[in-house]
Amino acid sequence: MRKNLLVSLLMCLSACNSVYMKPHSMEPGAVIHARPVGYGIKRSVKQELEKRGYDVRIGKLKRAYANDISERETLELPGNVKYVVRVSEDSELFMPWCIFNGFWWWRFSLSITNQKDGHEILSWRGRGCQNSSLRKLNEILDEMEITQK
Repeated sequence: MRKNLLVSLLMCLSACNSVYMKPHSMEPGAVIHARPVGYGIKRSVKQELEKRGYDVRIGKLKRAYANDISERETLELPGNVKYVVRVSEDSELFMPWCIFNGFWWWRFSLSITNQKDGHEILSWRGRGCQNSSLRKLNEILDEMEITQK
């Protein structure tokens, strides 16, 4: 009985991730488009990509429209954009079990698409503490990058 309770508790606290990726499909240093702003994971993904040497661009604002219901923007992307990153996320939460792992609990979906052929090369639905999610992102990018021989 105690063993089952412990296993159930650990399952509730563990992070769950569903990752589909194409290994060796990203060219290091390429131009990547990402949406502006965002909570922790959106900002952190852009920062991690920049640290790895990618040229992250959000595009030039072409037209903006706002009313009481919605806000719309049209962005102009540079012609040399090779990949597009899309991240949807829930508001980050403080979770006590993340106190030594980045404080914040993230729930998100992340996609990277090859702009030339339209294929999705990464599809990741995940949740977890901030630091462990960023470590997982770097592990995924390590596998996805094309290595020079």
